[in-house]
Amino acid sequence: MIEVIMERGYGGLTVDAVALRAGVSKAAIYRRFSTKQEMIFAVLLHDLQEEPPADSGTLRGDLIALAEQIAAQVVGPGGDTLSGLLADIRADPVLRTRFAEAFLVVERTIISTVLDRAIARGELTDRPDVAIVQALLLGPVYAWVVVLDEDTTRATELTHLVATMVASALIAGQVPTVG
Repeated sequence: MIEVIMERGYGGLTVDAVALRAGVSKAAIYRRFSTKQEMIFAVLLHDLQEEPPADSGTLRGDLIALAEQIAAQVVGPGGDTLSGLLADIRADPVLRTRFAEAFLVVERTIISTVLDRAIARGELTDRPDVAIVQALLLGPVYAWVVVLDEDTTRATELTHLVATMVASALIAGQVPTVG
């Protein structure tokens, strides 16, 4: 699929073209993915089987590893498709719901695991709002790559800075907790 996107761009990508290139039927693809957008997101950006990063022993270390995972997805092959993909997801309420239920839940579960480790180690006393932590980690990387169109080779530098700042804010109790 990456080759098809590189040849045709996001707008020119079709399930037919991907099936033809992969040597499978369209039905085989639709058995796994309900929509073109779901297929693209899963293949290029966020695997549904994604695991939390290895326990580094500190919240800061875990957040750096997690931020690096996020950055690799955003700046990796096909990252250029992100704007079109997210626009399609935002425009379609059914697709937006499926996206939230499938992909956001996976990422928030990973973040919850990282936060729960920090609680178990005594670095945090309460679990912060996972959605806010997700936004704090993802937002700057997305802005850097998609909105500002900056040098993707500097994404690692940015992720380390962001993860360090988020860890400091979490440890200081500056991020709201849920209910």
